Amino acid sequence: MSVDAKIEFPVIEFRSSDLERGTNGWYRLCKKVREACEIFCCFEVVYGTISTKVREEMFRLMKELVEVPVEMKQKNTSPLPYHGWVGPCAQVSLLYEGFGLGDVSNYDSVKNFAQLMWPEGHPRFW
Repeated sequence: MSVDAKIEFPVIEFRSSDLERGTNGWYRLCKKVREACEIFCCFEVVYGTISTKVREEMFRLMKELVEVPVEMKQKNTSPLPYHGWVGPCAQVSLLYEGFGLGDVSNYDSVKNFAQLMWPEGHPRFW
């Protein structure tokens, strides 16, 4: 017997008006994101101002990140749980992988992470 189940993830629309920190829209958006992460561990972002070209580049760069050798990924450590690299584990999924960055809105933080993953450099990832 087979089961045809379709899993639907939450879809959250990011509007420019909701991205200003401290506004009512910001707090509503944060609540939606938190609830989606708590319940589904993920969500789909809809943000119309991101071009197809930028989106495709981002997915290409994420593919490159996943292909980084495990030895390099293991260098992304943190004393806080789940704030460094989290490799495949039987409890979640052998396909699961997570990368924690302290402050993704900070250029130097992202650059340091990229240099950790690609010591020879990867300016496009920054």
